[in-house]
Amino acid sequence: MRVALVRQRYSPYGGAERFIERALPALERAGAQVTLIARSAEGWGSRAVLTLNPFYLGNLWRDRSFARAARGAWGTFDLVQSHERIAGCDVYRAGDGVHRRWLEIRRAGVGLIERLGIALNPYHRYVCAEERRMFEHPALRAVICNSNMVREEIRTAFRIAPEKLHVVHNGVDLEHFHPRHRDALRAAARAELGLAEGELAFLFVGSGFARKGLDAAIAALARCEQPALRLFAAGRDRDAARFASLAESAGVGARVRLLGAREDVRPLYAAADCFILPTRYDPFPVAALEALAMGLPAIVGERSGAAEVLGEAGWICEPDDVDGLARLMGAAAHALASGDNGGSLRATARRTSESYGIDAMARRLTDLYAKLV
Repeated sequence: MRVALVRQRYSPYGGAERFIERALPALERAGAQVTLIARSAEGWGSRAVLTLNPFYLGNLWRDRSFARAARGAWGTFDLVQSHERIAGCDVYRAGDGVHRRWLEIRRAGVGLIERLGIALNPYHRYVCAEERRMFEHPALRAVICNSNMVREEIRTAFRIAPEKLHVVHNGVDLEHFHPRHRDALRAAARAELGLAEGELAFLFVGSGFARKGLDAAIAALARCEQPALRLFAAGRDRDAARFASLAESAGVGARVRLLGAREDVRPLYAAADCFILPTRYDPFPVAALEALAMGLPAIVGERSGAAEVLGEAGWICEPDDVDGLARLMGAAAHALASGDNGGSLRATARRTSESYGIDAMARRLTDLYAKLV
């Protein structure tokens, strides 16, 4: 079986790429020969890659030209799994959720001028149109949804048979992300970050700071009464300087640090005391599972797939309720400092992650691929 995986820009830092990396062994055990179709394939390794990089100017031309080139190239494959919104694929992994739903959330939180700009933006119109074409295309055989939230959004927004929608939660490598690494790495990692004894570190991991709520986390930190709280953010964002300025303006510039992208985030999980991702919309952040697996309790946004699996391992927030988020950060700090110094909470976080191991995800994928083949 010749399988094509489509991802426009493959990077080792993205959640979709981590999913692909973990899905590959399941595909190969099922007898698949896997080829990546991409513009660029940083971190793909020695497996086969078909590079398609047609000329473009602007993001609309970029996506449209790649979609056209990918459709022209995937005809020789037995199964095409796309991680981009391209009509005509066999399998689509809805790792980015539903674009029209994200636009609804964005419009609800901005003024009239910005709402008008969103409505008139040709790129958003293209993505929404291609999204509908893809979900309602007769060639589409299966959609991999990484949360029940995304499944329901697709089911209610598009004309698609419910049996095509398969929930396969993200998986985490429970050995690679393990509390014992926290114990081994913690002292050196905290020293590298300049954390003093008694300081409690919140860790934000994710690219696209505005959507994932870093501004809300900074504002909430400024409203927390405990002065020993620190916030670290790992991830890429072209507008990172603006968030550094937000921290300065809020009076917490010395307590907020932007770390950029990290290929190995385990030292950061080891140094931190609580994971925070008050995302405004996120189908299922892989980083949340990684943090839980390392024994970190978490604060996540209610419009996140992570909220449906968190249980007693943390707190769920309304991202734009800064006062409420500040109270949750205070509650987390109190819980981690009391009793057994957060030991039971860390144990609960680890137990929660164990239901979402990579092997369980691989089994669900293998079963799905077997049915499709």
